[in-house]
Amino acid sequence: MKNLNRKNTGLETLQPIKVVQFGEGNFLRAFVDYAFQELNDTVDFNAGIAVVQPIENGMVDLINSQDGLYTLFMKGLDKGKEIQDKKLISNLVKGINPYSNFEDYLALAKEEELAFIISNTTESGIAYVDTDTPLMQPPSSYPAKLTLLLYNRYKHFNGDPSKGLAIIPCELINNNADTLKEIILQYYQDWKLEEGFKTWILESNTFHNTLVDRIVPGYPRAEIEEYNKQLDYSDNLIVTAETFFLWVIEGGEDLTQKLPFHKTKLDVKIVSDMQPYRTRKVRILNGAHTAMVPFSLLFGNETVKETVDHSFTGDFINKAIFDEINETIEMDKSELDSFAEDVLDRFRNPFIKHNLSSIALNSISKFKVRVLPSLLGYVSKYGKVPTHLSFAFACLILFYKGTWKGQVLAVDDSTDITDAFAAIWKSDDIKQVVQKTLSTVPFWDEDLTKINGLSEALVLAIDEINNNGVEAGFKNYSKVYQLQNS
Repeated sequence: MKNLNRKNTGLETLQPIKVVQFGEGNFLRAFVDYAFQELNDTVDFNAGIAVVQPIENGMVDLINSQDGLYTLFMKGLDKGKEIQDKKLISNLVKGINPYSNFEDYLALAKEEELAFIISNTTESGIAYVDTDTPLMQPPSSYPAKLTLLLYNRYKHFNGDPSKGLAIIPCELINNNADTLKEIILQYYQDWKLEEGFKTWILESNTFHNTLVDRIVPGYPRAEIEEYNKQLDYSDNLIVTAETFFLWVIEGGEDLTQKLPFHKTKLDVKIVSDMQPYRTRKVRILNGAHTAMVPFSLLFGNETVKETVDHSFTGDFINKAIFDEINETIEMDKSELDSFAEDVLDRFRNPFIKHNLSSIALNSISKFKVRVLPSLLGYVSKYGKVPTHLSFAFACLILFYKGTWKGQVLAVDDSTDITDAFAAIWKSDDIKQVVQKTLSTVPFWDEDLTKINGLSEALVLAIDEINNNGVEAGFKNYSKVYQLQNS
């Protein structure tokens, strides 16, 4: 079998570098690089990408050994129908390790056609490190590396406004671009750079907050032989992803003209405010994930797919989303419901095994951010506690007891959380357990005993689960609670 390289594939003509990308991992290769490949293929965007390895140990050497080429396999469901596709990605034209070749890194600042900076350096990557200096080769943090690159570009082109860049970080933190810009300006101040550079940063460059959404399992190590059989070349950089794709970028018409994704099939939304989309994702996709974990594990399921496929647990999650979560989000209802249908298709994806235990990490803080706003929003809107989300809350409290029917549960949280619940569950009085849980302000950032009807609902739900199990317990709880609120 032939090696994967540009000579063997007839792809020896390189596109000009229009994108510098910090990060070479699975997500960027299955998301951003795929997106620019679609632009190149659909509208002849002619954009090459230079990949910068953000840490000393990484994958640049492996990427360069295949001339930047790799295969992306996409699998998923669309309204219940299985979809599979594969694509050879060919727009990575250079891989650079600034730790071993710093001059090559700085040379990127001189690229005439460079227009975009993309990054995904993990949530901890956009961070200020006060020990970074402009004399380091390279500085340790991503923002310091970027500041140095921008400063060299500013100097090389004598502050030419037309050489400014669109900076589009993809790290999973809210207001990622705003945070990055603040840190860059801090380095400008720390390093005592000329004021003209600050003016150029603020007036000639643009910073765009983003939301990215795609599940990327990455290299299919366990099934690699099955994937290799579908290729007529040897590929050490195969990456797998679901078919779903969503990229929300804050920007205006000028960015739409620079990035004409509207001419492709990709769901890229360039909007003035991405927060509604972030709320939608966090409440529906992440909220449903978090709500289902304790509930479904106590029921006996092991995976997300089992949960949504089972008649009882699937119906529970469906109603929690459509009847309760979606009712609290201030967006068009049909758009919310359409997004929710896509989420459920993603949960059913037969090609992705998503263990519930693997997403149980830090369930208390996740519940606070992802589920509690929907629960409280429902109470505010309807004057009563939502049946499904409150039952999921009861399951969460039971889950943090640590055992269920003689089995140890996959509780995975900080010691201050687990120690607090160990103390709470020393009591056999469920009313006391619920009161202490709800009144522990560090869990929720507020005293939830003040929420009318919540304590009583959780006590009833936990009693039903303890006495009758999850399925029969929910049916009884639902009937009693509906009578009480009729």
